[in-house]
Amino acid sequence: MPEYPTALGASSLDKITLLGQDLAADVMGEVGFGELAFWLATQRRPTPGETRVFEAVLAALADHGFTPTAITTRLTYLSAPDSVQGALAAGLLGGGSRFLGVTEDCGRFLHDALSTAQGGPPTDEAGWDELALASVRSARAESRVIPGLGHHVHKEGDPRTPRLFHIAAEEELVGPHLSLFAAIGRIHPQVLGRTLPLNGAGVCGAALADLGLPLELLRAFALLARTAGLIGQLAEEIRNPVANDIFLSVDLNNRAVPPHPADGGEASASG
Repeated sequence: MPEYPTALGASSLDKITLLGQDLAADVMGEVGFGELAFWLATQRRPTPGETRVFEAVLAALADHGFTPTAITTRLTYLSAPDSVQGALAAGLLGGGSRFLGVTEDCGRFLHDALSTAQGGPPTDEAGWDELALASVRSARAESRVIPGLGHHVHKEGDPRTPRLFHIAAEEELVGPHLSLFAAIGRIHPQVLGRTLPLNGAGVCGAALADLGLPLELLRAFALLARTAGLIGQLAEEIRNPVANDIFLSVDLNNRAVPPHPADGGEASASG
């Protein structure tokens, strides 16, 4: 008979275990959800400091107003109120390179830059600035976006960023990713010719990477956080609906224009 080993959940007639613990006796009412999410992903129980930083990240990414993910969830619920799961899924599917996905993109960018450091991570601010300068110049030369820089609303500074740096410092969990991210904030005007804020999604990616969480799962944690926010969006939509107004605003104000084929459209059609 084949075996399918797992260290996660297992059930018997009278007991459920999770991560080697008795679910009912040792987990329920004893372990917070953020701590449990970390534990499930790493299969090691986080320290109190790690839990605090991790949960601060979840709070930072839970909701940020009428973003495309929130609007999509509300409009999907308007269209299919019988499918809460569909409304949540629709919003989560919008987590990409512009919203939420920046968390993973920034973590990967920092990780790749750190891998180029000769002799290991720098040991002083000058060293961090040098590494940051090289990474930003390289990205600029290749016309790549530097994830974690800029925000469409918080143009003078994202309030989440200094707060998460502060929490990580209090818990002595400022590692190489956060250190490099801070250095990018200091030096990027030299390359870009303008000053951009370090955004909340980016600092969250740096913090998660410093916690040792898998880079492949950084976006998943952002989606975990946003799931709570989208539930809040749905709850508010039920109490105080605005989705129909959003729909009607577009539907009643659209403007018909002549077709405008893309370049090569006629040739493609005739071929």
